[in-house]
Amino acid sequence: MMADLSKRRGLLIILSSPSGAGKSTLAGRLRAWDPELSFSVSATTRAPRPSEVGGEHYHFTSEAVFKNQVATGDMLEHAHVFGNFYGSPKGPVQAAIDAGRDVLFDIDWQGAQQITNSALGQHTLSIFILPPSIDELRRRLESRGQDDADTIARRMLKSWDEISHWGGYDYVLVNDDLEQTEAKLKTIIKATRLRRLQQPHLTDHVRDLQTEFEDLK
Repeated sequence: MMADLSKRRGLLIILSSPSGAGKSTLAGRLRAWDPELSFSVSATTRAPRPSEVGGEHYHFTSEAVFKNQVATGDMLEHAHVFGNFYGSPKGPVQAAIDAGRDVLFDIDWQGAQQITNSALGQHTLSIFILPPSIDELRRRLESRGQDDADTIARRMLKSWDEISHWGGYDYVLVNDDLEQTEAKLKTIIKATRLRRLQQPHLTDHVRDLQTEFEDLK
């Protein structure tokens, strides 16, 4: 019986950038491109914004519950940002990649580092998005209209800390043209899906080829 070569193991696709560089917009476009690509809904202890829905944008939880999940190993990664905790629940991610579905992460460098060094690290694809300039980064933050002046100032101060970790990613893209950056992301993902590790049934296929070869003797 020939191996089913259509099956593959899912990827953990990590997108990181300083706030305002475009990673959330790009993440949304990737999901529209591939409906099978699931989004890792992070847990957080911060209060929801007016437009956010629990379970869709974030799993909003208390600090006590969050810390307990970290202690029991139920968070794949976690970080403390702007006075609040953020993390990625492990269970749904493991189930998705085992079923051959990719999971998309919109997280910072701390979370990316934790996931890359986790038990699932060999199945990660990490991509860092750089802004074309610091002036453009500020303009995008201000035009979003989501944060007050103090929050924008804090995000700008934090931006260089984020950018300084660009070297720890598999790929780095400068988002100076949204359409071109989206196209490059799709190319990277399609190629990485073909990595040997993401095709567990190749081993069975090679065994089948070996059997066929031996039958020729």
